[in-house]
Amino acid sequence: MDKLIYTAMSGAKHIFERQASVAHNLANAASTGYRAEEHRLRAVPVQGAGLPTRAFAVDASVYSDFAAGPLQQTGRALDVAVHGSGWIAVATPEGGEAYTRNGSLEVNVNGVLQTRGGIPVQGDGGPISIPPDNDIEIGRDGIISLKPASGAQNTVSQIGTLKLVNPPEADLVRGADGLFRLRDGGAAPADPNVAVAAGFLEGSNVNVVDQLVSMISLARQFDTQTRLLSTAEQNDRAAAQVLSSR
Repeated sequence: MDKLIYTAMSGAKHIFERQASVAHNLANAASTGYRAEEHRLRAVPVQGAGLPTRAFAVDASVYSDFAAGPLQQTGRALDVAVHGSGWIAVATPEGGEAYTRNGSLEVNVNGVLQTRGGIPVQGDGGPISIPPDNDIEIGRDGIISLKPASGAQNTVSQIGTLKLVNPPEADLVRGADGLFRLRDGGAAPADPNVAVAAGFLEGSNVNVVDQLVSMISLARQFDTQTRLLSTAEQNDRAAAQVLSSR
């Protein structure tokens, strides 16, 4: 009974957290470049004083699904989708570097190329500045070319290259802002093999049907854990009555 109480109690707590994760995935089913996440649980014995039968269910790891999402054509010059494996590097406000698959970019009032969330995109030499009155083209290799919107329109100039990286997936962790970073806090080197498709955006890789099935399954598991706690309480009450009658 001791093990039943501890396992059911901690199991119910973490199942509730898994339900929150599934709800978060469903809320981002239409978010550009979103990667589904999953909480993985395991049982561990409780250390220290007390009965050795005690066990906790713990959140062992948070797994991110790195499978590619569907490509959606937009025709917009500043929309880019990473083709296959790889990431777009951005400069975080803390001065570090993070990575995203959301290639919906824009130019701010200061001419800096950034994400829709206002985070500057990393280039081969730092943030990328776009001069006004130019048409922008982004090549497969991330090279950004400009063509004057007026005047000598046959003149094309290259102003920089998107920093495209492809670190090992095991080295990446998701931050609270939804961006991925290296576990050691460093910066991944540029990978010339990473390619992008201009005029496309990558959709979320969340499978809505699977997530709904998981939500139903977790609700049933949570109900089972709470019923186990009720059973443990009833057993404890019955045992106390037996002992008191002696």
